[in-house]
Amino acid sequence: LFPNKIATEQESVVLVKRLLAISVSCITYMRGLFPESSYGTRYLDDLCLKVLREDKSCLGSLQIVKWIQGCFDALERQYVSFFTFFHGTMTELYQFKFKYKKEVPQMDIISNQMNSVNGVCSEDAKQASRLLIRKLYLLMQNLRPLPNDITLTMKILYYNDVTPKDYQPPGFKEDGSPGDLLFDGDPVNLRVGSVSTGFHLMKVRVTTEKKRMGTVESNLIQKTGPTEISHQGLDCDEEEEEGSTKMNCLNLAFSQEEVIGPKKKRKVSEPEKLLLEGRK
Repeated sequence: LFPNKIATEQESVVLVKRLLAISVSCITYMRGLFPESSYGTRYLDDLCLKVLREDKSCLGSLQIVKWIQGCFDALERQYVSFFTFFHGTMTELYQFKFKYKKEVPQMDIISNQMNSVNGVCSEDAKQASRLLIRKLYLLMQNLRPLPNDITLTMKILYYNDVTPKDYQPPGFKEDGSPGDLLFDGDPVNLRVGSVSTGFHLMKVRVTTEKKRMGTVESNLIQKTGPTEISHQGLDCDEEEEEGSTKMNCLNLAFSQEEVIGPKKKRKVSEPEKLLLEGRK
């Protein structure tokens, strides 16, 4: 399911892409968005995974697969900073944050493993990936059902300094919505986990309505803040992101305006919205 080793940037890209695809598949499957025929079965140790496939009998799942492939294109080019997946009325929001590292893995002669200079090895990255998927499955099992009729959409947010102004991934167009989005209801922000390979860093967070929460581990829950989601400033330091008690829990930017300036809008892409009616 994951590469046997992660010694090159390309192997790291493969892991991150598969992890993103598995995560989105988990979300759509566990939230009952598409029929069983839209998924193939894979195994990760003792965990049975349902992974989206190109099911021509289900236009909805076929569209989601195309959205993921569009994000893959931006990932390979190292343009994408955030990939967000949410239900149209903003009752659930799934955030995937990406960072790209310039570190070159080095051979550890003693352990005979490829390690990056910050100590991340292949097995560590794969173990973190397993843990992230397990936690995501556990979280999905503890969320109460969605309404029968929902609208899905995704947004890709970019690093402006490296992304061409005219770039759009396959299946996406320039985002025409206002800069801020409002969450519907009383939001709770959950940290699912992160994976670092030495070349890439991927973090996953989920925001849902408080009333949809079942029993969730307390260490996943962050303090809620204002319900405004901004497209500004995505290049915050990890220390600031993890430690700031004033961080807006729904702020995709983590408020580092000094990086790109308070008036410079972040480049954002979106596909056509996907309406799912009368799910059973």
